Amino acid sequence: MIVSSLLFFLILLGAALYRRYYPVKHIPCLPVEEVPDGLLLLDLRDYNESNGSIFGQALHIPVAYLKRHARDIPPKPLHIIVQDDIEKNVGIRLLRRYGYEVKSYSITACDCQERGRTSRWNITKRSKTA
Repeated sequence: MIVSSLLFFLILLGAALYRRYYPVKHIPCLPVEEVPDGLLLLDLRDYNESNGSIFGQALHIPVAYLKRHARDIPPKPLHIIVQDDIEKNVGIRLLRRYGYEVKSYSITACDCQERGRTSRWNITKRSKTA
């Protein structure tokens, strides 16, 4: 009984860690200036992170509110703007679950050129106040 409970707990923990930290593959990192015209910009950063943002044309729905407001997103291919890799992984997986196609992403705390336009795993979060 104890072994089966422990195994169940480990499986749940592993699934949660996978969804949050395992990188989403085959989606390129693009600077916002290079996003093709047909993509809808979707800003998934928290309200306090995106305050004073230069992405005025983007639809702003934080990751924490995606479940509630997924129906408010037009059915178009998306380019997401996130603060770090964790938001990217969680956001892309949630959007895919609701049937949206994420074509590319931008991380505001990182330059896409230094990432080599690939989704390498980098969970370093740079604070605005530090």
